[in-house]
Amino acid sequence: MKDILQKIQSVKVAVIGDFCLDVYWTADMTKSELSRETPHFPLPIVEERMSPGGAGNVVCNLCALRPASVCCIGDFGNDWRGDVLSRLLQEAGANTDGIFISNQRKTNTYIKPLRRGISDVVYEDPRLDFTNYKDLTAEAEQFIIRQLDTIAKNIDILCVCDQMPHGCITLAVRQKIIELGRAGLTIVVDSRDRIGLYEDVIVKPNDIEACRALNAEHVTTPTELLPLVRQLSAKTRRPAVITAGEAGCVISPDSVAAEHVPAIAVTGEIDICGAGDTFLSAFACATATGVPLKEAAAFACKASSIVVKKLKTTGTASPEELMKI
Repeated sequence: MKDILQKIQSVKVAVIGDFCLDVYWTADMTKSELSRETPHFPLPIVEERMSPGGAGNVVCNLCALRPASVCCIGDFGNDWRGDVLSRLLQEAGANTDGIFISNQRKTNTYIKPLRRGISDVVYEDPRLDFTNYKDLTAEAEQFIIRQLDTIAKNIDILCVCDQMPHGCITLAVRQKIIELGRAGLTIVVDSRDRIGLYEDVIVKPNDIEACRALNAEHVTTPTELLPLVRQLSAKTRRPAVITAGEAGCVISPDSVAAEHVPAIAVTGEIDICGAGDTFLSAFACATATGVPLKEAAAFACKASSIVVKKLKTTGTASPEELMKI
């Protein structure tokens, strides 16, 4: 553990993908009074929290491990949400020069109104989503491809967070990622719906995403997932990892061998929100240090075991916390 953490300090990482802003508005309904203009009780917001989500959460988890550098590639809207997200990423320690700012796009944002009343119980209202329903503009696409070409010469590993139907990973951008992987750049891809379209990169789907990519019946146990991870490795011509929640993950370094890497046992209440981002970040950093696939996966499982104990937040795992495991 100490050796991996020390080597991570020399690792240079880039993250490309769909960056989001998570906003939490807590309303104290004991302070609400009937509006004079409408027959409604307003939500008196007494607390506001904002944090990076999606690819932004991956960046925060990477920065928490203290690599030499973390660079962001993607697109934001020219709006207040993009301003906040840029500031939060920079405060975490990331370089945002690779972000394209567009008047034609919205910054992906999830606003979660939370209500509390006389009791301490908090209720969540329907979420307010700012997302894009049109494809990336040609100008933004070319900017992102140029950023990939430039940054590939100066990094050890690239993380891809391909989540949105109309996100920044267009067909042309994906082709550039595959081209860079084929040329020798180490790339780890996490994709909600398109993991089966990638080649010459390390893929890291969860069990649902892996089964969908292979048109297989959904299975969840490590024994059932072992043949699937071999298939993914054969398809991509690179190592493959399938995460399986509390069971840990299964890995295949070469499409022939496959192995189960168990999770770290945790007790008490847990919150799995963001655990996949933590796994991706820790796995990528460890992989970039040159350790074998199994060690990188075990390191990522340890990091995930830390964040699931951090309730009601997308937490990160620090070197100090990892050293205690």
